[in-house]
Amino acid sequence: MTVFTDLLGGFATVFSPTNLLLAALGVTLGTLVGVLPGIGPAVTIALLLPITFQFDEPAGAFILFAGIYYGAMYGGSTTSILLNTPGESASVATALEGHAMARRGRARAALATAAIGSFVAGTIATVLLTFVAKPIGELAKSFTAADYTALMVFSLLAVTALVGHSIVRGLLALLLGVTLGLVGLDALSGQARLTFGQPLLYDGISEVILIIGLFAIGETLYVLVRGRTKTGVLAPLDPPRKGDIFWMSRQDWRRSWGPWLRGTGVGFPFGVLPAGGAELPTFLSYSYERRRSKGKAEFGKGAIEGVAGPEAANNASFSGVLVPLLTLGLPTSATAAVLIAAFQIFNLQPGPQLFDNSPELVWALIASLYIGNVMLLLLNLPLIRLWVKVLQIPRPMLYAGILVFATLGVYAVSGNPIDLLIAYAIGVVGMFMRLYDFPIAPVILGAILGPNLESQLRRALTASNGDWNVFVSRPSSAIILALAVVAVVVPYVPWLIRRLRGEPAEKTKVTVGEED
Repeated sequence: MTVFTDLLGGFATVFSPTNLLLAALGVTLGTLVGVLPGIGPAVTIALLLPITFQFDEPAGAFILFAGIYYGAMYGGSTTSILLNTPGESASVATALEGHAMARRGRARAALATAAIGSFVAGTIATVLLTFVAKPIGELAKSFTAADYTALMVFSLLAVTALVGHSIVRGLLALLLGVTLGLVGLDALSGQARLTFGQPLLYDGISEVILIIGLFAIGETLYVLVRGRTKTGVLAPLDPPRKGDIFWMSRQDWRRSWGPWLRGTGVGFPFGVLPAGGAELPTFLSYSYERRRSKGKAEFGKGAIEGVAGPEAANNASFSGVLVPLLTLGLPTSATAAVLIAAFQIFNLQPGPQLFDNSPELVWALIASLYIGNVMLLLLNLPLIRLWVKVLQIPRPMLYAGILVFATLGVYAVSGNPIDLLIAYAIGVVGMFMRLYDFPIAPVILGAILGPNLESQLRRALTASNGDWNVFVSRPSSAIILALAVVAVVVPYVPWLIRRLRGEPAEKTKVTVGEED
């Protein structure tokens, strides 16, 4: 009953006119950026971080950001299906079958199963979040500094191992992020670190500047360098068919409901675990649906199960990501790391104490997910022709606008022109990272979690009088560290098995989008 009472309090907060308007604005803006290729929720929230300084209460800002995150998950399916260019990396699996359905004249059915599946998965996952978040937060209160150190190591290594194509590149990106996070005055000794004698760096590099530089400026420079400024060819939107229910035939409904539920069952746990966001569960869902489907021959030519399952997994993973974020203060995706920066702007620390110190914020955020989910279902299907028009915006204008907003956002944070130079320098680094296939997410995670990891490490060693055995003497921390090792080794298991069998290394390539 306590959960229901808290949730009702959250709904009371969200149902204020201002917060309802922010929720509607968030889901609309999120759908817009999800539709636009190459622009995801991390970039959008990063650009909007400076406006959080104008909010008197944090609830409105996080209702807005949650709507953007959820909306981007929905919107990514539109560009995947109609343009074969995923707006988000988690929508790549959807593009494989969704665009094939659109070419066969079944674009409406593909869009409908994606939207309805997202609604079903999002609702179920939010219910699970409602009931598991607070108990996990209570459990986390018993964690020691050694446990938190192990958890952060696990989160950093697991995400790094799973988000990129090369673990070496991922670890180098992580090292860069941790290094950037340690710039400034040492909190314990007051010693300046990595400041090169510049007083401007004594406070460190702002997370807002780092995130905008890597995501917004870096992405824009990358697009310009690669010349990806042409708008792709849209698949035609077929006319509604008589007898369809929400653009889907009865057979489509029969073939979709199972993948919706199975995708939810895959997406939510992977969101909770530090598994690099929604990319892995969407591909797992696609692979599973392909293996078990009775119409296997249809896969590759436009099987509706290949759209329903991955889209459900995609949206369920978002609610799962909020579990470790709110209860442990651990981001398991790049967008979650950006949200941590937003918490820090309001002097809030996500973790076990958040439910005690700011319960109104937590439950308002959870309640906004229920409302945003309904808003998104009402937005996606009726306004599909509007989203199709959005896809025709010239790319040069789009990315020029991003660069302008990024510049204004950085300057709004401090009003210091030096910060603009730092942001653009970071953007150039981000551009080269993209060009040479270095993942961006580990940099953000390292910069945000690095200082916290150092703090917990020091606390653990101080409590144990410098004895490093403190990290393996407790079963909880020892198990977590063992899982971190497993997370690093797992990506190499298929390669090792093939080598032991004497088989050649597999080279697979999936072409999605305008460029190969």
